[in-house]
Amino acid sequence: MKKTKLLLVIHKEQDKKAGINGLNTLVPRMAFCAPTQSLFNLKLSHSHRSKPSQALISCTNLRTLTHPSSSTNITRFKASFSIFPKLPVLSGRRRKFNVGVQKEYASGEENESLVPDATSEENFSWYSVILPFLFPALGGLLFGFDIGATSSATLSLQSPELSGTTWFNLSAIQLGLVVSGSLYGALLGSILVYPITDFLGRRRELIIAAMLYVLGGLTTANAPGLGVLLVGRLLYGLGIGLAMHGAPLYIAETCPSQIRGTLVSLKELFIVLGILLGYFVGSFQIDVVGGWRYMFGVSAPVALLMGLGMWSLPPSPRWLLLRAVQGKGSLQDYKEKAVLALSRLRGRPPSDKLSERQIEDTIVSLKTAYADEESGGSILEVFQGPSLKAFIIGGGLVLFQQITGQPSVLYYAGPILQTAGFSAASDATRVSVVIGVFKLLMTWIAILKVDDLGRRPLLIGGVSGIAISLILLSAYYKFLGGFPLVAVAALLLYVGCYQISFGPISWLMVSEIFPLRTRGRGISLAVLTNFGSNAIVTFAFSPLKEWLGAENLFLLFGAIALLSLLFVILVVPETKGLSLEEIESKVLK
Repeated sequence: MKKTKLLLVIHKEQDKKAGINGLNTLVPRMAFCAPTQSLFNLKLSHSHRSKPSQALISCTNLRTLTHPSSSTNITRFKASFSIFPKLPVLSGRRRKFNVGVQKEYASGEENESLVPDATSEENFSWYSVILPFLFPALGGLLFGFDIGATSSATLSLQSPELSGTTWFNLSAIQLGLVVSGSLYGALLGSILVYPITDFLGRRRELIIAAMLYVLGGLTTANAPGLGVLLVGRLLYGLGIGLAMHGAPLYIAETCPSQIRGTLVSLKELFIVLGILLGYFVGSFQIDVVGGWRYMFGVSAPVALLMGLGMWSLPPSPRWLLLRAVQGKGSLQDYKEKAVLALSRLRGRPPSDKLSERQIEDTIVSLKTAYADEESGGSILEVFQGPSLKAFIIGGGLVLFQQITGQPSVLYYAGPILQTAGFSAASDATRVSVVIGVFKLLMTWIAILKVDDLGRRPLLIGGVSGIAISLILLSAYYKFLGGFPLVAVAALLLYVGCYQISFGPISWLMVSEIFPLRTRGRGISLAVLTNFGSNAIVTFAFSPLKEWLGAENLFLLFGAIALLSLLFVILVVPETKGLSLEEIESKVLK
């Protein structure tokens, strides 16, 4: 009689239909494996990979499993039952266990797992994820606020009657520095944070960003001259660079995997809300003497709230475990801190058993992933192996996000609406509010669908719409000038498609695609790519418009959009529902 082996594979996935029953149910159900004496041995082995733990039950002389009269060896059998009676059911999380019997051949061939790996989902309370999302997302809101407020502040600053200064007569270069000062600060912040991101950690990075926001906003609002104003703009931009790096990192690493897409995309909604807030403040202060000071200064109290909120939150548990694996301190100390941090983030008691199991799983996965690598890694590691693949995906998305002409299309929003006869188009601030509200609505649609439809369908559909809208805009300026509604429709199509694709999903993919080992430096490089390409498009727009004409410029952007669509189809993977560790193991490797 050939031996058979009973393989009990314990999967860490939810089973809301089953409770946690007693371990004593295991023996009666398996009693048929033994004749008159104990012929089976139970041994538990913990996998040292990022896979479910396994319990192996070996049975010898297995004669029958179904009917006493049957003499046929059963090579495969599955059942489901629950064990571990003393483990409390925390946060509604339960375990599903599958049993499989496999035939063991004389050749000694290794048995394969009978049940495929399943993505584990975590039951959670929405109340517990609000604050860990809200305070980092304020960093995005303050970035958007700067975009919205600056458009009105520059009008106020240059007005002889309303500026309240003697240095209101700014040259084109000086005005350009005022407008782009925060952009250069963001570029500098992205460069500075690259080598120190793992040292700072996500929480401290966001606290520093909030401090720079406060300092930059107050300095700009109280600037006695142009030089101090530019310094304030640079400081505020440094805060943008750190916040746009740290916020998606912190949100992605601390939220449950099944709502990661929703929350990281919701951060994009906060950027749009910030733009709207800047537009509204600008519209209320545009007729006030020195109103530009209020437009810039309103950011300070919001930034202070962000800083205090981040101070009250724990560090990212994944960052703590990364430091442990890198050998930056005691493994046990970092492990205890990670358990405490995860318990606080999920609203559980300290040293919660479920949090301990989650941390154990993550650290075992990290140890295995980096067992054959140096603990610290080099500063250029992001350009190697899986990290390089991640950078091609994430960096490519944020690059195409800018070079498909987003700043240029929005630049033409006012003239396009004016040609259509909209009376509100005569007031730049009100037109901006209309566009901002539409952006907000379309971003909300993306948030509702990103974890349902997935990343790729929204990207493919949205980028296709962007290409069509750019071709329509080119046609409008070339030979459809008598049909202004075509231009309006093309403009709204562009804004809407951008907000359901490149707008939120580029940053979502950047936050989740990089391996934990290089995630901090990878996102820093992606942020640098984003702001760098933004600066290039902004400064190249005027000469390109004069050289090519508006119709050919939009046609060029349309061709780039088609190229980006091909990039999405061929290169960008689907990451919906996967944990960060599963993305690293299944997508990048």
